[in-house]
Amino acid sequence: MNNAINIINENCIKMNEASAKASKLNTREQAIAYCDKVKTLFGIIRNTADSLETIVDNQHWPLPKYRELLFTR
Repeated sequence: MNNAINIINENCIKMNEASAKASKLNTREQAIAYCDKVKTLFGIIRNTADSLETIVDNQHWPLPKYRELLFTR
């Protein structure tokens, strides 16, 4: 579990840095940077968080889980 948390933290830092760099580009380059870099890092973060949701007990996971959001009315 610690490894997953480290992966999330490291990639959040990288994603914030990539987003900051992308925000300084012109519109077309910015869109490409967000697609190629920011979105890729977000995917890593999301997949890792999804895996944590399956092993962390509900009482220790204060946020709604993705599967709960899908089926909430």
